[in-house]
Formats: sequence, structure tokens, C-alpha cells
Amino acid sequence: MKLKLLLFSTLLINFSACSDAETLPQQGGEEEEPDTPSASVEKTVTINAGQTFQTIKGFAASDCWTPAFVGKYWTNNRNEIAELLFSSEIADGQPKGIGLSMWRVNMGGGSMEQGDESGISNVSRRAESYLNDDLTLDWTRCEGQRYFMEQAKELGCDQFVLFSNTPPVQYTKNGKGFSSEGNQSNLKEDCYDDFAAYMADVAAHYTSEGYNITHISPINEPQFSWNDGGQEGSPWTNDEAAHLLRELDNALTERGLSTDILPGEAAEWTYLYTTKDDPNRSKVIEAFFEPSSSAYIGDLTHVKNLIGGHSYWTDGTWDGMRNARERMAQTAGQYGLEVWQTEWSMLGDNYSSTEFGSYDTATTMDIALYMSRVIHNDLTVAGVTSWSYWTSMDISQWGQKDRFLLISLIPNGWTGDGGDTGLLRNGGSYQAMPTLWVLGNYSRFIRPGYRRIAMELSESMNFFGSAWISPEADKIVAVYTNYSNKGVRLNETQEGWNGEVASITTYTTTQDKNLKEKTYATDEKVTLDAESVTTVVYTLK
Repeated sequence: MKLKLLLFSTLLINFSACSDAETLPQQGGEEEEPDTPSASVEKTVTINAGQTFQTIKGFAASDCWTPAFVGKYWTNNRNEIAELLFSSEIADGQPKGIGLSMWRVNMGGGSMEQGDESGISNVSRRAESYLNDDLTLDWTRCEGQRYFMEQAKELGCDQFVLFSNTPPVQYTKNGKGFSSEGNQSNLKEDCYDDFAAYMADVAAHYTSEGYNITHISPINEPQFSWNDGGQEGSPWTNDEAAHLLRELDNALTERGLSTDILPGEAAEWTYLYTTKDDPNRSKVIEAFFEPSSSAYIGDLTHVKNLIGGHSYWTDGTWDGMRNARERMAQTAGQYGLEVWQTEWSMLGDNYSSTEFGSYDTATTMDIALYMSRVIHNDLTVAGVTSWSYWTSMDISQWGQKDRFLLISLIPNGWTGDGGDTGLLRNGGSYQAMPTLWVLGNYSRFIRPGYRRIAMELSESMNFFGSAWISPEADKIVAVYTNYSNKGVRLNETQEGWNGEVASITTYTTTQDKNLKEKTYATDEKVTLDAESVTTVVYTLK
């Protein structure tokens, strides 16, 4: 894709702080302090455990694309990188990682085996396949990806979603991992059952190896043409996608697998509920779940009233992102669907100059704060039950800072923008970015089975939060984002809590803090740092 971005300016940060009293209307009991960076304001918050919403399935990131190299070649520090992603351990008040509870694994198309003949110039965007040219399967491939699967499982991440960007090159019309068609599938007409069988075989193999393969997602962003050779990909019409999903349903049933199918992976939320660009690739929810539709899949054994979509392109403004997510949620609700947000990073050039500012003057924390806006609205407006970041790790180049990644990689011999990504084979160094830790404010503490509960506060794009309760009702977790350059003291009201608060612990991420732990007395008011994301964990007795 062509990737551009705008980020926060210092001017915007100062403006947001100075206008805090206007954007966050006072409620009873709120007290404004002098308008200086060191001052704080009091905000009234009510958390009502008696009103519940969706149950979380998990937070995830994907192994596209560089983990294939890091897992295979970066033997001196790959363990530490895996720990950042999957560990839930807290040592001396510092989480070792962000405790991802899902891991998305790319079933590549085989462009890596083709080398330069693949037509994909960026080496790191070529992906391995398990399929040989004689159509046998070679399970020794994808060594780097298998390493991260092993580490995820060992460190407590027990949900794996297999996804595909393209059919294997042996099954494509042009013999490539990207399309020449423009608006139709690159899969040969007589290979739908073969592709389905391949994906089911991969799921069966890993299931036999002890991995919990919860879902297969067989198509990715079918609304795009994928014809520029930038990476693997294929377009699909709704009818073509439904054809493949039916074949995959049969293949999973034949192998006796409990793995389900994740349909959709729409390039943006709007494609799920309205007509945009190509009608044959729009209104995906209606196409898949309206019984009279030619693309109906609602009767398939392995489709459990679930749809997936991406948060790209609909995130440029606070009001815009909320409107798109509300409309999508309304349409999904009409069909009784659970919704997963399966990819987001800061793509596009549609960010508001007044809400986001200038990319040139932004910090990496500015991007992480904006990510928290997206996560919050996906959780509270779209009502998603799973949220996934796109690239878990990559090389930071073209001035992108951390807008596409959680962990920044610096290969040995890397000289800067536009370098040879094949240098990833040389090993290198890494840096955990604020996006990693802000995602951890959610993923490490809102665990699978946690249910969202009601939170009332003066919400705006500069101050917002959500609250969650554990399945045993012995923990309440609240995640707040404070954009202001003033701290916030919480004046809390607790309703419907099952027991008294035994302990309060906060984990704060700022430009200088990475989920830094702090404990509070049970009668003490929690304080949120300026320009921070803070998770508050209440243990009940």
C-alpha cells in the first residue's frame, strides 16, 4: 500500500490542554486547578458492575512479516523480543511484556521460495508456504514463524488464528502471490477445494502439535486490487469469498476439526455495512448473513455468527471514527454478529490537522495515544470482542516512527531509509516502542473472559476510559487515556461491585514510563499522569 501519515504537533498538545475545561464539561464534585502543566483536575467517574456488555476473546498482533526473519536468525535476542509480546509476568513492579492472548499467523503464499522471480521487490514482504511444487507439504518451512508460535504458547498465549493473504502460488492464476486481475480472485477456478484443503491441513498439523487453532481467516482485505507487487494479496468478490468459505467449511468438517472460520477481514469498517467502490465487494455483512443472498454463509458449521474488519481509514477524526463504528455495530446487531477488529496501524493520510496535527513534530508517544483512541472506540462503540494490531515488529524507515509497529528492528548493516530488508538475516538490535506498552495497558490486564461494564464520565477525545470485570468478579480493571498536559485525580463512585476493594494498583505509560506500577491505599484517590494511558486494577475481597 501507499502509506502516508500525519501526527500530533506540539501546538495541538498545548491547545488540547488549554481547552480541557471546554472539551470536558464539569460534573458535580469536579474541581478545576490553575491551568499550568503541573496542575491537576478532578474528574468524576462512576463504574457500575451491574451493567455489562461484550466479553473479550483476546488482544492480538500478527507475525507479518519480519518475525519470519527474527525468529530464524536473531538468535541472540529473539527470546527477549518474544517476552515483550507474550509474557504476563510482573517482576519488581515492571511487566516484562504485554501478555498478548492471541497470535495471528500468516499462511504465506510461497513468494519467498520464488525469490526475485516472485515480483515482490521487498524481501521482507515475501512469505513462505508449506506447499511444494509437487503439492506435498514441508513442515520444516516457516522456521521463524514457528519459533514465535512456540514462544507464544510457552509464555501463555493459547489462541492462534491462521490467516491468508493469498492462495499458494501453485494455485494462483498468474503463478504469483499478488494479483493481475484487479477486482476478482487470483485463485484458479478449479482450485477452490485445493486451497481450502491446504488451509485445513495446516490447521490439522498445528492442532496435532498441541496448538489451539481457534480460527482460520482465509481472505484479507478483498476490496483491494493487490496488483502492485508490494506484498502478497488477492481481491475477492463476495460470491468468490463465500465459495471459498464453503469449501473450507467442508475441509474442516472432513478432518474433524473444531477450528472455526473468521470471515470478512474487510479493508475498513464501511465495507461491512454500505456500498463503497465495487458493489460486489461491499455490504459484506448483508451479503454473508442475509439468507436470500447468493453469498450466504450463515448456515455453515464452522461460521459462528462472526465477522472481522479493519480499523484503517476510518480513524481520521474522533467523531468520524465513532460514527463509522456505530453504523457498523448497528448492522452487525441486526444479524446477531460478534465483531472482531483484526488489523490496525496508522495507515493513510486522512488524519485531522486539528485533532492529530503534524507528523513531523510528533513523538512516538503521540502515536500511541492516538492508538488508544482507536482501541477505545473499537471497544466501546463498535463493541468488538477481539482487537488486533498489525505488525508486531518491523524496520522503522521512511520517517514512520512507530506508526506501523510495536517493536522497532535495526538489522546489522542497516543504513537507513530504503535499505535492503534482506539484511534482516544478519540479526540486529530492537527497541520496544510506546505503542507496545499502550497496547499492553489493554492486553496485559483485560484478559479473555473479562466483560465490559458501564463507566460514566465526561468523555471526549482528550479524556476517556472503559471498565472491565473478571469472570470471577474478583477484579475490576479500568483503562483511562488522559491527553491533557495536566494530571487527573479520579473522584470515583462504585456501583454493583461484588465486595470491598482490597488493593488498588496502577500501570502507567507515558513517553518516559512503560507500564510503571504504583500502589494506592484503598481510601486514596487515583491520579492519572498528564499525556498518559493508565490501567487501574482493583482487587476485591
